[in-house]
Amino acid sequence: MEGHPVSYSLTKIIELMVPAYTNFGGKVHGGTLMSMMDKVAYVCASKHAGNYCVTVSVDAVEFLQPVEVGEVVSMLASVNYVGTKSLVVGIKVMAENIRTGTERHTNTSYFTMVAKDAEGNTAMVPPLILETEDDVRRYCSALQRKRLRDHARDYMTDYRQNFSVDASVQTFLEKQRCILQTELSPGGNQG
Repeated sequence: MEGHPVSYSLTKIIELMVPAYTNFGGKVHGGTLMSMMDKVAYVCASKHAGNYCVTVSVDAVEFLQPVEVGEVVSMLASVNYVGTKSLVVGIKVMAENIRTGTERHTNTSYFTMVAKDAEGNTAMVPPLILETEDDVRRYCSALQRKRLRDHARDYMTDYRQNFSVDASVQTFLEKQRCILQTELSPGGNQG
């Protein structure tokens, strides 16, 4: 299977933020931005894969700054990593005040997409050709995020399976912003 360079599927979506997109605080709703990110991830991944792609997970959606009504939002998406049937699309979101010309980086996110063939089965994706140091850095960073996700998943699975209430849990919770309204029995598993 022939590979594609990152530049082959580089995708940019630009949209004006209108009043219908606002939340109760008067800023653009995060869900609106996430929907736009999902669309740009789909276009980018599908172009690289040559097939329909679906979102399977989203990493690190951090809204660094609010987006205002009247700003123009640009979402730049690139394939950062490919597996056998999956791709990681990195998305950089910029908001521009068109009156002043100032641009702000509002968030970066990573969408993991899986390619589907015409019958809806998972499909192989072409290799990613890394042409620049940025391409290599993004590819290696995606591998590191995957390693950390796998470790966190395994850690939390073990934690849930082996959780039991003891004095250290009681002490830990006393320092948190919660109110216990149940009796914790030492050695018992509360689910």
